[in-house]
Amino acid sequence: MSLQSLALIENWPVPTAAAGVVRADGTVLGTHGPVDHRFPLASVTKPLAAYAALVAYEEGAVELDEPAGPPGATVRHLLAHTSGLAFDEHRTMSAPGERRLYSNAGFEQLGDHIAKATDIPFAEYLRQAVLEPLGMTSTSLEGSPAKEGVSTVADLLRFAAELQAPRLLDPRTVAEAMTVQYPGTKGVLPGYGHQNPNDWGLGFEIRGAKSPHWTGSSSSPRTFGHFGQSGTFLWTDPDAQVAAVTLTERAFGPWAIEAWPVFTDAVLAEVHG
Repeated sequence: MSLQSLALIENWPVPTAAAGVVRADGTVLGTHGPVDHRFPLASVTKPLAAYAALVAYEEGAVELDEPAGPPGATVRHLLAHTSGLAFDEHRTMSAPGERRLYSNAGFEQLGDHIAKATDIPFAEYLRQAVLEPLGMTSTSLEGSPAKEGVSTVADLLRFAAELQAPRLLDPRTVAEAMTVQYPGTKGVLPGYGHQNPNDWGLGFEIRGAKSPHWTGSSSSPRTFGHFGQSGTFLWTDPDAQVAAVTLTERAFGPWAIEAWPVFTDAVLAEVHG
């Protein structure tokens, strides 16, 4: 099956783009564009880093509620963007659990914490724990666990299948990661402004009732995923039982705010048509 809706990326004002859609059993429903082209992921790196953190938790290297990051914060706070750390600076802006402060610094401290706990550099731990077992041979972490991953649509479709039918983690751990942490917390969704509530799980943004949003108007509230400032996104819609990955080489901006929801709605309509 080839999805016609994926061809919408042809109309986007981007130099290069690739997209794909996958079911839980790994069946790729369609792809478009150069699926083996390596794109900078920007913040789509975070779900990969979060998954590695959850492997470390299941291996007993860390506990979700052990101290990590700024005073009073835990691994869970870092994953859920509630540690109080600033966006891109290693300074504290609020008490842990008080506000949803989307933080690259938090993911960098998370990576450091896991590297210390496992005695393995975080990029290598991610490779051993997630990338290698899933056959994601074209994916690497080139620096910050918050934003410096590089990958392909082909690789991320493997990861998106894993999110829907976990093999590396206990399904209960993944269910926890897709459950709102610190419900009712207000915050800013980068590019979309203040939201109340601003729902996040463990390393994954949860759509909930957010409006405006980068997913579609027909995306279920349970949809979870992440987008990146390099014009990238990955979402999984448990109700639709499908996931989509789109990678581009143009910075996120008004073009994406306009194009992405239309794309997502077209994909969901076609999958269920």
